[in-house]
Amino acid sequence: MNTQLLPALPAGSRDPGKGPGSFTARHRRRLVRADLLTTAAWASIAAAVALWLADGGATGFSTPAGAFTALGVVAGLAGMDLVLLMLLLAARIPLIDQTVGHDRALEFHRKLGKQTLYLLLAHGILIATGYGLAEGLDPFSEAVSLWVLVPDMWLAYISMALFIAVVVTSLVAVRRRLPYEFWYAVHLLTYAAVVTSLPHQFSVGGLFAEGTWQRWYWLAVCIATGVALLHYRVLEPLVATLRHQLTVSRVVQVAPGVVSIEMHGLRLNELAGTGGRFFIWRFLAPGLWWHPHPFSLSAEPLQFDASGRGLLRITVRNLGRGSAQLAALKPGTKVAVEGPYGIFSTAARSRDKVVMIGAGIGITPLRALLESTPFAPGEATVILRGRSEQELYLGDEILELARNRGATVFHLTGARSARQTGSWLPGSATDAGYRLTDYAPDIAGADVYVCGPAAWAHNVLDDARAAGVREEQLHYERFDW
Repeated sequence: MNTQLLPALPAGSRDPGKGPGSFTARHRRRLVRADLLTTAAWASIAAAVALWLADGGATGFSTPAGAFTALGVVAGLAGMDLVLLMLLLAARIPLIDQTVGHDRALEFHRKLGKQTLYLLLAHGILIATGYGLAEGLDPFSEAVSLWVLVPDMWLAYISMALFIAVVVTSLVAVRRRLPYEFWYAVHLLTYAAVVTSLPHQFSVGGLFAEGTWQRWYWLAVCIATGVALLHYRVLEPLVATLRHQLTVSRVVQVAPGVVSIEMHGLRLNELAGTGGRFFIWRFLAPGLWWHPHPFSLSAEPLQFDASGRGLLRITVRNLGRGSAQLAALKPGTKVAVEGPYGIFSTAARSRDKVVMIGAGIGITPLRALLESTPFAPGEATVILRGRSEQELYLGDEILELARNRGATVFHLTGARSARQTGSWLPGSATDAGYRLTDYAPDIAGADVYVCGPAAWAHNVLDDARAAGVREEQLHYERFDW
């Protein structure tokens, strides 16, 4: 194990612009926004059911057939509301992204998938049962009758099949067995599933009859969701790509299987201060243009003139066919960009002190975060983990930044312990009984940023919790989407 400790600079070199308590106030505002967004999500479901009740929906419970139909309607309303919420969570809306982070928004999106499917399946089964009881048919025969006789109902059946395909392919056990390209194509069917589900809601029965509040409500939320998706998933990336005009300048090997991709462009001053946040990159080369790559900056943009013309850099490790192809990028390749996204940045700070812990390629976002996030000398600790010095990617740059800013740096190298599992430290440190507090004694009063392989990162987070770090102080961005 190799450990390096850098002393802090004199207190007079404190970074300006961030006084004590400023992080706490901003953190509280973010928590308030999160509570308001959660309340709005629940309120949307309540509003959908309340409008149905206000339009006389409860009268259906007077008969067994009506009760089944009414329950089916409620399940359908709740299911459709959750579908729209899922789309909004995946729309990369700044308010959501800057409040909970893109990774957590997608985590909520995935968690809603199965519940939404259950509600939509219940909707179909209950409606078929209720209609069947009213007409003296069994649910299966009624379902066939609806398919054949009711306008637009066949589209609803197609929509259900598409929703099932999307949810099944999103299951972790299934997704790991599928090529990324196939999973991505199937997931785009979500939009087709939503579009094919809408016609029967407005054309069948009097649920959304013309002139009712329900009709106007659902038209408004569907249109608003569609506009949000179009704006943030299509127009914003297109505008960002045209604004910055990024072009690959060169590809530099950092270590075996690791390269830094440098790009020049315009107005890069607009991206300054985003250290730790990630962008979605599409390199417009044959075989690569359609493949999105979520990578964080590994350095703050370097400006050359007042117009913002300059350089930015990402550092990539060969972890699969897609990332391996990036090492062969040619200078002059145009780049489409989306972002920045996530709150693995100063936006998530709640304390004046900060601890950054990274392993392998997860070290590179910490380098940009160290460069941009405010702290006073002696208030930052950086811990880099690798099997060897060669795996401490950009470690020399981090050492230089730490010297200039007064941060303490530890290099922890070596294989994991063969006798103990669940540790994130090298084997020699683990066997000697070292813990996170041995490197950052004041960690309970600091924000902790963790970036690295998932299993390793969870071990770090567990160690931090054991040291008294609260959940609100833990910041771990997941890119497994």
